Amino acid sequence: MTVTQAYKIRSFKPADLSRVVRINQVCLPENYPESFFLLIYSSFPEGFLVAESSDIDGYTMNRIEMGSPSLQSTRWPLKRIKKGHVISIAVMPYARRQKVGVKLMLASLKEMSEQGAEECFLEVRESNESAIEMYYNLGFSKKKLLKKYYSDSESAYLMAIPLPIPDFFIEDEDLF
Repeated sequence: MTVTQAYKIRSFKPADLSRVVRINQVCLPENYPESFFLLIYSSFPEGFLVAESSDIDGYTMNRIEMGSPSLQSTRWPLKRIKKGHVISIAVMPYARRQKVGVKLMLASLKEMSEQGAEECFLEVRESNESAIEMYYNLGFSKKKLLKKYYSDSESAYLMAIPLPIPDFFIEDEDLF
């Protein structure tokens, strides 16, 4: 039986670091040192969010970058835009299927939009079907297969979504 908890999305604080590192270690094959989390936090603190109920059970770590649009069908004319990049998102296994990932993503997309990003992109393991489905439901589309992207040689999909997303997505999480 799954117990549904109410989760609050809030900004990461350095005091959350050990819990976020633990979530990363439990949930993802890509494990980052504490210094990497703090580096991302220092460069874009608004984009580092946690999901908290009685404890922190999920996080998303994002940044704003400049680059070519992922959504443009051609590369001409060359244009550089602000892009949101989801570097890492993870939710503890016992907290999954409670829309925690959706809430984290919606809050991240809203923050990226407020920071002037014109699109958001991410890389997701080719085998991570549940995450790919969540991203599709949020409006992301696959743009490219990145062969042998991860250190274990698994490929990743590059997925992207134009920003801003419609307000009703952010306001009505029951859509998911």
